[in-house]
Amino acid sequence: MRVLVLGGDGYLGWPTALHLSDKGHEVAVLDNFARRGYDAELGVESLVPIESLADRIATWHEVSGRTITSYEGDLLDAEFLFEAVRDFAPDAVVHYAEQRSAPYSMIDREHAVYTQHNNVVGTLNLLYAIAEINPAIHLVKLGTMGEYGTPNIDIEEGWLELEHNGRADRVLFPKRPGSFYHLTKVHDSHNIEFTCRAWGLRATDLNQGIVYGQQTPQTALDPRLATRFDYDAVFGTVLNRFVIQAVLGQPLTVYGKGAQTRGLIDIRDTVECIRLAVEHPAAPGEFRVFNQMTESMPVAGIAELVADRFPGPVQIEQLENPRTEAPEHYYNVKHTGLVGLGLQPHLLSDTLIESMFDIVGANKHRVNPEKLRPTVRWRGALKA
Repeated sequence: MRVLVLGGDGYLGWPTALHLSDKGHEVAVLDNFARRGYDAELGVESLVPIESLADRIATWHEVSGRTITSYEGDLLDAEFLFEAVRDFAPDAVVHYAEQRSAPYSMIDREHAVYTQHNNVVGTLNLLYAIAEINPAIHLVKLGTMGEYGTPNIDIEEGWLELEHNGRADRVLFPKRPGSFYHLTKVHDSHNIEFTCRAWGLRATDLNQGIVYGQQTPQTALDPRLATRFDYDAVFGTVLNRFVIQAVLGQPLTVYGKGAQTRGLIDIRDTVECIRLAVEHPAAPGEFRVFNQMTESMPVAGIAELVADRFPGPVQIEQLENPRTEAPEHYYNVKHTGLVGLGLQPHLLSDTLIESMFDIVGANKHRVNPEKLRPTVRWRGALKA
């Protein structure tokens, strides 16, 4: 199949492109390099050095003999996007090309507006491009478990069978997102579902949990193929951040009591989930939702696991929670769809955590310790 990966220079987009290419698909990547720009804005850099996209693609060809096509541009530029879709003529489009950080979206009004405009308008442009160029293209969209929030009922896979006043219907599961970033994913989901229903498009919405890890079988083939490893309090995911703090001898910073439960997924499972979704497309007119996570754990439990596995003393520090969220909550997520397609999950293991300690140890000189502690507060976005 021909697969266009939007955001193909990013933490997940790049290893996804390699995984799909390695499995025999014809792959192109599209990116505007905004994620590299956020590093410059925030004064941080990936823990693991990353090459330019051109060098990455050249290295992949050298290592594998396979070719990846690239397009440089922005989804907000509809003319560019339409031309790229026409030129590559994909069977499927994998959409990662959004600002993905909740804290970044909560810095202030400008960052909230940027996030909403960038994410929602970019996805709308993509939906129009697919509808007008080839409605048979299968859209595989990366959503987030954060769309659901923390309801006091089981979280179904996207849809809810509802009975009310003696009548029954199937409706999208109610959403209660916790940031302006998560809200963009909700807007995307509704816009995509509408275009499937109104225009007959086909789409798979993957509500993903927190990703951990940094290597896939393909990125491990050559250091020049490495993907990002974000550690800061704005873009770094919780387990990755805890591992870095342990290696540096810093306390693991748990927000509040740490009773907030999170869905988790290994980066190797992320790329495999994408492959499964691409190779088993939704039907025309179908808006299909999978909860893309493999296990769940309270934040304090993640910290305790890292502390237990680290071969040295580790302290855990409870900070005032900078976010507005329930301190503890019910959390039971259904996630059987991708397993039904063949996913064999990598659950969080001692081996994986130990390998992350090694990666961090080799690159710890690149860490700016000041960036590990939270500076963005949900109520701080409201200027006096």
